[in-house]
Amino acid sequence: MSPEDPAAPRVPRPRDRRLTRSDETKSKLLDAAERLLVRNPLAAVSMREITAAAEVSLSVANYHFGSKDELFRAAFLRRARILNRERHDLLQRATAGGPASLRALLDALLRPGVRWSYDEGGRALFIQFLAAGLAEITSSSHDILHKDVLHLQRFLPHLRAALPDLDDIDIMWRMHFALGALHYTITGLPRLAALSDGRCDTNDFEQTLTRITDACEAIFRAPPSAQAAGPLTQTPSEGPNDD
Repeated sequence: MSPEDPAAPRVPRPRDRRLTRSDETKSKLLDAAERLLVRNPLAAVSMREITAAAEVSLSVANYHFGSKDELFRAAFLRRARILNRERHDLLQRATAGGPASLRALLDALLRPGVRWSYDEGGRALFIQFLAAGLAEITSSSHDILHKDVLHLQRFLPHLRAALPDLDDIDIMWRMHFALGALHYTITGLPRLAALSDGRCDTNDFEQTLTRITDACEAIFRAPPSAQAAGPLTQTPSEGPNDD
């Protein structure tokens, strides 16, 4: 078999091997940051702790990310982009044949987060990581997490079509309440199990998804608020928030 034979196994060039090592190093740092930031506030975790957990030198970590805040941002975006893309794909599927039902829109909004909280490994860890970051209202993590809303804004025109009696202000408040229910559900199921003395089955993903969808549908189906204030003028652009 000659070196030019297309069937010959490809031998990576040195540059390819360097890229692979670089990606592996970044993944080790991101994984270590996730694990540490689930258990500790961002301000309490140092770059040295992250690099020690990842078994990577501090100089290499600084080369790849520059700062702890940038490492946090990369750790968040690595999985958030996947979660947001799943939401986007479900939303596209729900609306492909025309206006979607409220139930289908809520499924697209809620299903990925609930499902991730039941997964083992990195996805469940990300849910804990997200909850820990959202709780830190004084750190740089607050801005990173609370400005990640473009993928949510894409639901607004579809919710508007499904809920013609509600204006945008009402819809956004109700989305806020629904997301609050989602965040507490995916992080607080052990509390529900304790509250119910185990009578609420928190181990069944589909049952949990059905119950939170029922509750959120009731939120959106409630009569319009007396404080409603009319539609917005800005419509978000298309495409998942994964840049």
